[in-house]
Amino acid sequence: MTTEIVYGQVTGLIHSTESFGAVDGPGIRFVVFVQGCKMRCKYCHNPDTWAMEGNNSYEATVDEVLEEALKYRDYWGKDGGITVSGGEALLQIDFVNALFHKCHALGINTCLDTAGQPYLTSHHVTELMDELMSVTDLVLLDLKEINPARHKELTGNPNDHILAYANYLSDKGIPMWVRHVLVPGETDFDEDLIALGNFVKTLKNVVKFEILPYHTLGETKWQQLGWDYPLVGVEPPTASRVQNAKNLMHTESYTDYLARIHKN
Repeated sequence: MTTEIVYGQVTGLIHSTESFGAVDGPGIRFVVFVQGCKMRCKYCHNPDTWAMEGNNSYEATVDEVLEEALKYRDYWGKDGGITVSGGEALLQIDFVNALFHKCHALGINTCLDTAGQPYLTSHHVTELMDELMSVTDLVLLDLKEINPARHKELTGNPNDHILAYANYLSDKGIPMWVRHVLVPGETDFDEDLIALGNFVKTLKNVVKFEILPYHTLGETKWQQLGWDYPLVGVEPPTASRVQNAKNLMHTESYTDYLARIHKN
């Protein structure tokens, strides 16, 4: 049995897919949303992906996912490809690793969308991560909040291992987009924005730094699940607060990813 066949038979628990993703990496992407996440972000717009087994989730092999994705390859152009998101993609690292290995064999650009929560500095995890990073072209890393106490209040998790993951990616030289969701009263404190900007400056591999304004689109999903939405009454940030965050974190000093790779 060849390695290619083994990769193709690895299964993942899939929440859903999107055929024409335009915000999940460069170009047009086929996005695979895996099921399961241990973060409990107050503003999450996909809380139905949290449970490790969802009512509407389904098991699929790498070959089955690729068969579906390749129907849309003509639309990807030279910049697009496949993105794995979630939920939390790293909770299904074996599946993502197998999928990305097959993608690279087919010349498909790969993008990992993650919050970095499962990362540990143990030898076993590092070995798995090293293998995955060898076939990952771009990482989209969500940095929720730099302040440890506020991060735990916002997500239910500490952020020390997430920051360690950012440093790991920097050391590996994997191109990375950093994204920060700006939530009034939660992630919009000037001192934290400055600290986050200073941290990102220490990373050697950041090619894009984005502010994502909070939106209320996830509230309906919380209601459908019968859950109380934690941010009732919180409005999206004003344009001035978004610009303030950009100024404090110097996000516009980062050259766009596509401009860099095209120059090279």
